[in-house]
Amino acid sequence: MPNNYKFQKISDKFVTFAKQHITKIMKFSQKAIVSSLFAILFVGIVAAQTRQTREEYIARYKHIAIAHMERYGIPASITMAQGILESDCGNSRLARNSNNHFGIKCKKSWTGDRVYHDDDAKGECFRSYRSIEESYLDHAEFLDSSPRYDSLFAYSPTDYRSWARGLKAAGYATAPDYAQRLIKIIEDSHLYLLDQDNGSRRYASYIASQSGDEPSRQFESQSTATSEELINPDAYRVNIKTFGGYNIYRTNKVYYVVAKEGDTYRSLGALFHISERTLRKFNDAPKNTPLGKGDIVYIERKKARWEGNAHMHTIRRDETLHSLAQSYGIRERSLAKINRISRGSQLRNGQIIKLK
Repeated sequence: MPNNYKFQKISDKFVTFAKQHITKIMKFSQKAIVSSLFAILFVGIVAAQTRQTREEYIARYKHIAIAHMERYGIPASITMAQGILESDCGNSRLARNSNNHFGIKCKKSWTGDRVYHDDDAKGECFRSYRSIEESYLDHAEFLDSSPRYDSLFAYSPTDYRSWARGLKAAGYATAPDYAQRLIKIIEDSHLYLLDQDNGSRRYASYIASQSGDEPSRQFESQSTATSEELINPDAYRVNIKTFGGYNIYRTNKVYYVVAKEGDTYRSLGALFHISERTLRKFNDAPKNTPLGKGDIVYIERKKARWEGNAHMHTIRRDETLHSLAQSYGIRERSLAKINRISRGSQLRNGQIIKLK
């Protein structure tokens, strides 16, 4: 009995001790759970507050889209709509972690940074950029340099519907309603205003006067030329798309064509009723300078300065003053004068060239 009595007392003390500590542990656990729930709720609230809206996204990047439209001929509305759709207004994981706002995949030619992300298939390779601006530039050059998108540049920069359908037809995205989604974004947010002359001002005026109603008629999208309209050889300054089997493009408000295999300045001059000498002068091409397939050939005189928003260009490998002049639609002599260099100067990688 004495041993049993002692054992019982020890057992009672142990049970009391255990109950006290279990109660403390439970209270601590409850506090921890509550704290965790508050932390999760707080993070959710912060995430919701920092999510970028469509309006904020447009305001932040529309100037880049307009600048690229002026240089490359890609409608600013299309650039913005693709950025909104592909990056979820900059909120997608790919956009946040890799600055990729256009869902462009690596492809074989890509030599830059990359990241792997599940898309049409698991673990697909996507391009990664150091900045969002770099993503926008790569998007413009991706469309400009890929042969499968060549047909899009026959459309006017104000013909966003044809551009949207053309992107889908060329295979930019696999979604069957990709074109319709782009068009809806453009029309819902009135992004077509950015494609027009003084687009930034037009869009800003619309936003300032927005009161829930439709915008006034002065802001409505202007009609565009049809593919059947041809260039008038005596008056190029019309909104055209094709002539004599050539697509007509425009940069810096100057029209040009892209040379085909076997073209010469004489043959193109004859097509557009311009003397060979004048056509060479338009393109800063001395006598006997050959014309190669893919070369830009301006069919009117280039401008003395860049009329877009950009003020400077950073030289990349293999660029020359002549190639820069052709790319921007600026007379080579004027470009040299602006930068106080000779026309034959060799440009360095990373060198800054003024455009105006």
